[in-house]
Amino acid sequence: MKREKEIVFILIESWYQRDLAQATKRNEMMVYFLLMELETVGNIRFEEGCSTDPWFTSCYDLLLSRFCAWDYKAHGITGIKINRIIRIHNRSLRLRFEDKLHTLLASEESTMFSQNYKRWLEYLFYVSDPERTSEKNEMLHIPEDGFKTADMYKALGRERAVPLSNSLSVTDSPRIEYTQRQANQGTSKQSIDPLLFRHGQLIVSKVFLGRSFPIHEGDSVDALNYPKAHSVYRNVSPEQVHKTNGERPCSSNIHSGCDCSLRQSQWFVFDRELVLPEYLIDFEYITQDRAQPAFPEPSSRGTDNPPPNDINLDEETLNMEPMLKPRPKLLCLDEKTLLNIARANVLSQITVLNLHGNSLSKLKEISRLTALRRLTISFNEFTQLDDISHMPNLEFVDASYNHLLTLEGLRGLGRLNQLDLRWNQLTRAREETAVLRKHAPTLLRLDTRHNPWHRPEAVRMTVLGRLISLTHLDDMLVTEEEAGAAVQMAASSRISQASLLAHSRTDSERPRSLSLLSAAQLLDQLSPSPWDITGDLEQGWTTKITALNLDSQRLSRLTNLDKLVNLRWASFNDNNISKVEGLDNCQHLEELSLNDNCISRLDGVSKLHQLTKLSVNGNQLSCLDGTVLDRMPNLHFLSVENNCIGSLNGVHRARSLFELYIGNNIITSTRDIYHLKALTNLIILDLYGNPLVEKLESYRIYVVFHLPSLKALDGVAVEMTECENAKDVFGGRLTPDMVAEKLGHSNYSDVVDLNLQSSAISMVDLAPADLFHNMRSVNLEHNNLTSFSGLVYLPNIKALCLNYNHIESILPRQKAQAPLTNRQILYHKVNSSGYGQQGSSKGSREVGPVDSLEPLMSSLEVLHLSHNGISNMANLQLSRLTNLKALFLQGNEISQVEGLEGLHQLRELVLDRNRIKALGENSFFGQAFLLELHLAENRLRELNHLQPLTELRRLFLGMNKLQDISELDKLEVLPSLIELSVVGNPVARRSLHRPAVVLRLSRLQVLDGVMVTLEERTRAELLCTEVQCPMAHGSGMDMNLPGLLPLMSRTAPLRGTSLSGGLQLQHFLGHEILMPCNLDEALPHDTPKHKKQKHSSAAHHARSAQAEMTFRQIRGMAGTLPSTGLLPNGYRVLITNLEQDSRYQSGGAPKPPPM
Repeated sequence: MKREKEIVFILIESWYQRDLAQATKRNEMMVYFLLMELETVGNIRFEEGCSTDPWFTSCYDLLLSRFCAWDYKAHGITGIKINRIIRIHNRSLRLRFEDKLHTLLASEESTMFSQNYKRWLEYLFYVSDPERTSEKNEMLHIPEDGFKTADMYKALGRERAVPLSNSLSVTDSPRIEYTQRQANQGTSKQSIDPLLFRHGQLIVSKVFLGRSFPIHEGDSVDALNYPKAHSVYRNVSPEQVHKTNGERPCSSNIHSGCDCSLRQSQWFVFDRELVLPEYLIDFEYITQDRAQPAFPEPSSRGTDNPPPNDINLDEETLNMEPMLKPRPKLLCLDEKTLLNIARANVLSQITVLNLHGNSLSKLKEISRLTALRRLTISFNEFTQLDDISHMPNLEFVDASYNHLLTLEGLRGLGRLNQLDLRWNQLTRAREETAVLRKHAPTLLRLDTRHNPWHRPEAVRMTVLGRLISLTHLDDMLVTEEEAGAAVQMAASSRISQASLLAHSRTDSERPRSLSLLSAAQLLDQLSPSPWDITGDLEQGWTTKITALNLDSQRLSRLTNLDKLVNLRWASFNDNNISKVEGLDNCQHLEELSLNDNCISRLDGVSKLHQLTKLSVNGNQLSCLDGTVLDRMPNLHFLSVENNCIGSLNGVHRARSLFELYIGNNIITSTRDIYHLKALTNLIILDLYGNPLVEKLESYRIYVVFHLPSLKALDGVAVEMTECENAKDVFGGRLTPDMVAEKLGHSNYSDVVDLNLQSSAISMVDLAPADLFHNMRSVNLEHNNLTSFSGLVYLPNIKALCLNYNHIESILPRQKAQAPLTNRQILYHKVNSSGYGQQGSSKGSREVGPVDSLEPLMSSLEVLHLSHNGISNMANLQLSRLTNLKALFLQGNEISQVEGLEGLHQLRELVLDRNRIKALGENSFFGQAFLLELHLAENRLRELNHLQPLTELRRLFLGMNKLQDISELDKLEVLPSLIELSVVGNPVARRSLHRPAVVLRLSRLQVLDGVMVTLEERTRAELLCTEVQCPMAHGSGMDMNLPGLLPLMSRTAPLRGTSLSGGLQLQHFLGHEILMPCNLDEALPHDTPKHKKQKHSSAAHHARSAQAEMTFRQIRGMAGTLPSTGLLPNGYRVLITNLEQDSRYQSGGAPKPPPM
């Protein structure tokens, strides 16, 4: 069983390596094609097809139609699978093909072609012959340069023409034969796949055959032998196709479904300009199911007994548990523990110590073991070895299977000769070997395998070049030749005079080229060396150097550059540089390339103020230092691809950037996009390969929206349609990133009050809502919201202010639905809750249950929705806010009070300045606990259906159209009413209603803003009694209205009195009690219509100027103690100044609580 599991592991690894090789090959091909596109500025393009493309389907069907499984019967091939089809757009080759074709059609000798030239066009196949080619991969060069000339094919030992075929088996036969010969000779790599030629590539070309003749037997394929022909062909019979397989050709009787009866031919075109490559197809052959041995088995197993192919065995193998038993963990390492582990009496006796697998991260007591010689600390959690220092007798250390990040801190190990560092996290070979060379000079054996080294292929030579005492590295003997080569390479890792002379140039102008190479690389290739190495160099020759290209020179440090004061372009790619240094004197440097090194910081470029282009791809950068970028004011181009950068914080300091390439890093947060908004000149951005690209939904238009100046994103031009789409999707959206931008931080848990007034917000998307769990109030006044949107998901909101928006409902309005079926119409006729009843707004509408709608925002207590243009309260679905205590709806277009059935906790309702004419039967259904109701400045003429408001204490009805004093009689159904305001109504003119209201509402304490005193109530009762029992009365009565006394029980009104007796009281009093008949000054209106109404009312109810001034005095007094005043008509009144309630805004409207 164990052997079978090992075989399964080998199988899995082999298949993985095969698939990895194929994927790597395809990736390299696509990279080559992309570079070709960039270098040719789009003159050569490659388009990868899919099943929705018409050309893809046509090409797919073409290849399948020209494949015959009978041709491959000997190999067990039953079909073909097409993995990818790439369409080739080569403008140069196409123009060459068309020009050649037009030339032939225009010639006098080719009149036969001009009539129907398409008849001579054909699509033929080409597969590279690996045995007769001059390029490593010919299939990559044909799309760029086309096919070779006839003479070049002749030089390779082939026919003197471009070889093509209309059959896949014919054109692929040279590759298949070559692969089989290599396998028979044993020169090919061992593979678990018996079909070594399974994967292949072919090119489909458009060919103009022109005059075509069959090949004569005995004649070579040469244009000289066929002077009037454009091409020649050779028919391939089925016998020839199957000759190499030793099979009998198929016939219609044997294989009726085979298409071998069609003619299979080889074509040879003499002029390559008549062959246009159009498609590149990646395919693989499909074989029939049969047992396939993986590797040669030991002699004990027969070769005819292949390993079992059992899926259950695979699952069992993958789910195998580790065989090692867990060891007890050490919580601390003290003297007692050390003595117990080493079985010693005193610390000085311990020479061998094994601390394997104890989850240790520190060795604080280890320095006391002065006699220690062997130490094992494998399988622990060490990140550094600072504690293993100054131990003069230590000879052996096993620190494998830990988390070591660096060897910095290792000191004083003069006798250490063996060190095991396998399976750690070491990345910088040069720095770690420098530590060992200095503090472990006698090291003989070192094991560094299985570490994530940067540039792992160079680690061995780097280590051997610096640790010359090593005899074994990675468990391999170090030979003298290898050690010598490593030392020589280390010696050449510094910049010398010879390297400066060989790779420097003195050109004064940057080369004009569309190549992607840097200026230093271009000048190194295009310009000759200006130095005469054989002669003496003139003094100051280094000051003339303007370009320096030291790519792939194995440099470890940037030295000897102090005298290059006029250096403008420099490239140090593909070296071992870990620190940017030595460039301080190169103040004229404009372009610097440091790709594929080991750089982790950019400190060394901060003094290069003239630098315009910086490329640091393929290094170990983890962040972008804003202080460094801030010192480079002319930096226009920055490329930091293939690093470990996790945030864009700091890049906003590079304010002059035009191009930023930061692909293939680890940027994940959308918040990083906001760091780019300060780069107003940024036109090209590349973020491809970052987790953010896959993580963020609608990533592309999100970036385009926040960076409107972008012209290209991830190598694709930004279209106008994308900009418009981005505005539609993200315009006005309140997101956590926007909150962070407004507040200046992203500590969302610290946000308690959010105030974003006038921010053009039309949608709220604060997801995940748990980020804002401490938020209590939100103020979004003066925005463009049409619903509560994402606010409904905020868990702990208590106060919400949405004044001056366009709120239509709590949730977004549903899209228009399809016409209802008869069954649905029947359902809608049944009384139910929700959207089904929102269309009706009549007061007589029956109230259905609201429990069917899920409650929302259970913590919300205060809601402000003034000035939203609301006309239908039912559409708001306010009943779902079951915990609401205060609702402000002033300044809307409401005509009917409805949709409040579920607000059982409501205490205050404000409906001032609406269009309410009457109260419906169900307007206040369920508001048994309502304490305060504002209905001022509406159009009320009657006061019906107030019975449910048994707990109402304050009612404000000012500036309505109540005319009949009998309407005030209906307020008797409000047993808890203590404050009433009806100022500005016709019924309140000259305050004639006051005695009658005081008599009828026994618990009333404040009427029209004036306290109701005990004396006033008693006098009203006496007056009412006198009316009922006529008596003589004086012509002048002095009436005194004392201030409000402390709240006490009221005497019950006299029976038989009613508010309709007000006219009798007026007649009885004989003189008017002057009070302002209109409070326009106290309650200004917001709209011109209200102003017009105010002026007309003032003109209709004119009062004397002296009385007006007296009332203004009364209203403007600030004292809290009551005082008396004498009116012009001789009456004395008591003036009491009440403090203004904080609920009122300027103009009498309630104010929202402070946000």
